[in-house]
Amino acid sequence: MPQPPDPAKIARQLIELRTEHRDLDAAIERFTGDPAVDELATKRLKKRKLKIRDMIASLESRLIPDLDA
Repeated sequence: MPQPPDPAKIARQLIELRTEHRDLDAAIERFTGDPAVDELATKRLKKRKLKIRDMIASLESRLIPDLDA
């Protein structure tokens, strides 16, 4: 039988991911419009940001109690 998720551990992960998401957002904002920055690098940052957003959503859904139980 799987163990229930540890809310404290998930909360810590969420904090870390939200911080990284915010930092990526700031970096993308700085890079946008800078002709010296490689467009491919900006696309990679945006892709990473989307992946982190999905990870955040997944973790948040794990914190919601299963109403079917």
